[in-house]
Amino acid sequence: MKITKDTIIGECLAKYPKTAEVLFESGIHCVGCFAANVETIEMGLKSHGLSEDDIEEILVKLNKVTNEE
Repeated sequence: MKITKDTIIGECLAKYPKTAEVLFESGIHCVGCFAANVETIEMGLKSHGLSEDDIEEILVKLNKVTNEE
């Protein structure tokens, strides 16, 4: 996996802009949030109440999008 739960959200978005779509579809709108530059994917998703299973599912989707870029 290119993107892991330890990937910083802002770095993920900068390197793979299409990942924003996956985050939006998952109910995560932190693309412009100041915390995106310091929070990991896991921290951000957990702060929005998502479970470990949800996080793993979203990571698969995020990595699928990176393969398309």
